[in-house]
Amino acid sequence: MTESKNKSASQEVLVELKRGVEEMLLEEELLERLASNRPLKVKVGFDPTAPDLHLGHTVIINKMRQFQELGHEVVFLIGDFTGMIGDPSGKNVTRPPLTTEEIESNAATYKAQVFRILDPDKTQVEFNSKWCSELGAEGIIRLASRHTVARMLERDDFSKRYKGGQPIAIHEFLYPLMQGYDSVALKADVEMGGTDQKFNLLVGRELQKQYGQPSQVVITLPLLEGLDGVQKMSKSLGNIVGITDAPDDMFGKLMSISDDLMWRYFELLSFKSLSDIEKLRESVATGANPRDVKFELAREIVDRFHAPGDGQKAEQRFVERFSQGSVPDDLEEKVLSSDGDGLGIATAIKQAGLASSTSEAIRLIKQGAVRFAGERLEDPKTILTPGTSGVLQVGKRRIAKVRIG
Repeated sequence: MTESKNKSASQEVLVELKRGVEEMLLEEELLERLASNRPLKVKVGFDPTAPDLHLGHTVIINKMRQFQELGHEVVFLIGDFTGMIGDPSGKNVTRPPLTTEEIESNAATYKAQVFRILDPDKTQVEFNSKWCSELGAEGIIRLASRHTVARMLERDDFSKRYKGGQPIAIHEFLYPLMQGYDSVALKADVEMGGTDQKFNLLVGRELQKQYGQPSQVVITLPLLEGLDGVQKMSKSLGNIVGITDAPDDMFGKLMSISDDLMWRYFELLSFKSLSDIEKLRESVATGANPRDVKFELAREIVDRFHAPGDGQKAEQRFVERFSQGSVPDDLEEKVLSSDGDGLGIATAIKQAGLASSTSEAIRLIKQGAVRFAGERLEDPKTILTPGTSGVLQVGKRRIAKVRIG
């Protein structure tokens, strides 16, 4: 009877853990481990290459927090050793390795920022140089013997570079092996990463099996779309919400996302339960103003990264600014991508996250609801040339500062 109850409770937990997850390999293995009623060791690795975290990074950190709240052991692994190799995931060129000084500086910044979400008392912080350095040349050669070049070339980015005649340095093949060895050293039950990390995570499963350990469950999470709702959140694209942004900036950026994208942000960023989010969806479907629901999201995020109540204050200032029809002068510029010949105004509106589709944007243009650089635009065929910049406004409350790339 107890075993049946454990399994039933574990299935309920599994449903919540699957929220926002892209893949879970293998789901039945995780269910078995959850039913064992022992704390699981959940590993997530971070290469300290970009110390300024944005909301896209927090998708996986939120999932780490979820495991913590369920009583599991979360390992925040800083890849100071693998950071010197440089993970080539998603890259078509060799990435230059970091210096020891850069790694130490970035790691300190990472730790300071992630503890805005994670409980520091329940987080095990590790550096993989602790065991990777001890391997020595002989140990690394033995580790390398456990994988073949053919298997490495199954990885998408390696395969493309090899077929395209682009160089692949030998040390890059070591990265997935060293990341996989981290799982062996930690005896990880679960490893999580972005969808671009799937190959590396599976190498960990394979190496654990070779070392006589139970293979870790692999969980991949999606890459969060930026404010434009099109491309992944990235500092280089100017479509981010930084976790250190000022409250008013953070609130204003979140209010600029489209109504459709709002639900994606709720699913991946909010700590509200799935049932509460579904109630919000139903309220909008039955006539509630999506703007008011977006207020809830923005308040929650601002409160999380600042002080409780800062979200409400930011909302009040936001309403005051826009009820007076004024345009804030502190908007962060979004760079919109074009094909070089320019960008149609309807596409620009969609990219900027001010409309959910180009058809909606065209309808708004025809209604006279669109202004660019203070000028009302009524022709949906208007083209914005590369280098053009200004404030793009849809109605009174949807606004973005844009530049055509």
